Amino acid sequence: MTIVVTTPTGHVGSRVVRLLLQAGVRPRVLVRDPARLDAATRERVDVRRGDLTDAAFVREATSGARTVFWVDPTPHTAEDPIETSERTASGIVDAARAGEVARVVLLSSIGAEKRGGAGHIDGLARIEERLDATGADTLHLRCGYFFTNLLLDLDGLARGVLTTSARPGMPLPWVAPRDIGEIVAARLLNDEWKGRVVQAVHGPEDLTYERIAEILTGALDRPIRLETVGDDDVRAALHSAGLPSSAVEGIVGMTAGTRDLIPEQPRDLLTTTPTTLAAWAYTHLRPLLRA
Repeated sequence: MTIVVTTPTGHVGSRVVRLLLQAGVRPRVLVRDPARLDAATRERVDVRRGDLTDAAFVREATSGARTVFWVDPTPHTAEDPIETSERTASGIVDAARAGEVARVVLLSSIGAEKRGGAGHIDGLARIEERLDATGADTLHLRCGYFFTNLLLDLDGLARGVLTTSARPGMPLPWVAPRDIGEIVAARLLNDEWKGRVVQAVHGPEDLTYERIAEILTGALDRPIRLETVGDDDVRAALHSAGLPSSAVEGIVGMTAGTRDLIPEQPRDLLTTTPTTLAAWAYTHLRPLLRA
């Protein structure tokens, strides 16, 4: 059973690799810089060095695999991020269509079910559709907002401010990447699922930004004040940072397009994961802010 893992040094991928190794599986990992893997991991995995934006490399490196875990590597800051995400997935889509890959597990997102109007998330929606059309078994993991997104605003949190353009009282699922990795590993090791499957990963509870500020205040032992801004304020800040207009709209659209989203998959036993924001923030955010 050959399992391929993309982005093996990322928040989710690194956890997937560790769990597969502990399960006795030697995964094939696709990585641009093998030096980013720790030495112990590098010795135990099958390393294929290359760029995920190179469709020929992806197709060759995944050929013959039973299951591939595909993570779109396109940064939100890329020019034309939606089109870039779709184009980058061409290698794995072609491999699945040709029967060179039997199954694909896609790291998708809530909002992809809208099939449009959700900024860069639309890129994941297009990848879902293209994989569905290949005839391969496909599993789309539609995840909530990553706790690690808060790391992007360390400077603000250090000043005691949590900034968002989302509705402050609108609850949405938030999840720890580690928990996502555990579900991914379980699905990769499970050889029974067939066809097209969608599974949400919603974390332990839906959270409003008002509640997030309260949780962070307790976990970080410092007052965190919520500050809401408008979409145009976000646009202005991103343009001033030099981002192209297509990237700006891709970023703004992710929040604007999911502002009133009710995820397609309900919260239940299968979609709920255990790690709380308070526990994650105490373990990860608190040391960073103290430093």
